[in-house]
Amino acid sequence: MAKKDYYEVLGVSKSADEREIKKAYKRLAMKYHPDKNQDNKTESEAKFKEVKEAYEILTDPQKKAAYDQYGHAAFEQGGQGGFGGGFGGGADFGDAFGDIFSEFFGGGGGRSRGQAASRGNDLQYNITLNLEEAATGVTKEIKVPSAVECDVCHGKGAENSADIKTCDTCHGSGIVQMRQGFFAVQQECPTCHGLGKIIKNPCKKCHGDGRVQKNKTLSVTIPAGIDTGNRIRLSGEGEAGKNGAPAGDLYVQVQVRQHAIFERDGINLHCEIPINIVLAALGGDVQVPTLNGKVSLTIPAETQTGKVFRLKGKGIKSLRGSTVGDLYCHTVVETPVNLTNKQKELLKELGESLAGDKSAKHSPKEKNFFDKVKKFFG
Repeated sequence: MAKKDYYEVLGVSKSADEREIKKAYKRLAMKYHPDKNQDNKTESEAKFKEVKEAYEILTDPQKKAAYDQYGHAAFEQGGQGGFGGGFGGGADFGDAFGDIFSEFFGGGGGRSRGQAASRGNDLQYNITLNLEEAATGVTKEIKVPSAVECDVCHGKGAENSADIKTCDTCHGSGIVQMRQGFFAVQQECPTCHGLGKIIKNPCKKCHGDGRVQKNKTLSVTIPAGIDTGNRIRLSGEGEAGKNGAPAGDLYVQVQVRQHAIFERDGINLHCEIPINIVLAALGGDVQVPTLNGKVSLTIPAETQTGKVFRLKGKGIKSLRGSTVGDLYCHTVVETPVNLTNKQKELLKELGESLAGDKSAKHSPKEKNFFDKVKKFFG
């Protein structure tokens, strides 16, 4: 019986790219899985093998080119394409099912662990800044303990490449399969521990791991406007990968200390400005701090506690953009303490003078409050 066209089997056009082919394969492989076709396992298994065979041909550039030119003849014994016998008996269902696990559960498109070297782990470094550093930006030097590529074997695990042999147990795949009926379970090769290779004479410095522990010194540029909870990613500065794989990334997690004067709210700052009763009553100028130095703030006469003054542009620059926040100064009228007898007498005179004025224009809030109290109890 003549074989069906591989493109027809997968339901894709001849111009389909690898992504479209892979998508069609996943859909059909799940459709024809024997567990989903209990009433007709024999036919579903045959369909599954047919789909798997088509997928393996069309995702291999060399085999695909041969198939496009010669058709199925490229893979028959003595065929012109040079792939004789590769698929004469059909794809093995156990292998196919194992590859399905790889496709759907993170196997990287069917590649084995030994073939796909393991990327290094990402690392995190916690850094604490003061508010001034966070507001203006700063460059910090940090030391990060990490696994780095061995400078003797350059990550190979052996000084001499001839000492690295393919594992005889897994044949370089890094995995072995345990089969039971239609099911195939993959597990790490117990001989090479998933590396796919055996090192006869390991590097004396890294003992075959290809990596050594070392404190890396890095320079980190902290941008202006950064805040607690933000993090900076340093690509490739994480743990070195195994078997020459790429290194992971380093994430610098930022924490900003609480400031003695300012309280931060996004790009804005808040602070309390204590003023004495004379300044609050008569008005005047007071020096207030900002992140850029002192500035003069005019306090109008008759200022009450809680009055807020806004100093535009004296906050923090936005981390993403050119906007600069404001500084909000909250006044606190302070009751004098540790008075001398003379000062107490003067205050008494002032109090008597104010009490003698029955218009109550000197303490409008006080009069308003007690009017409400009388109304409440009356």
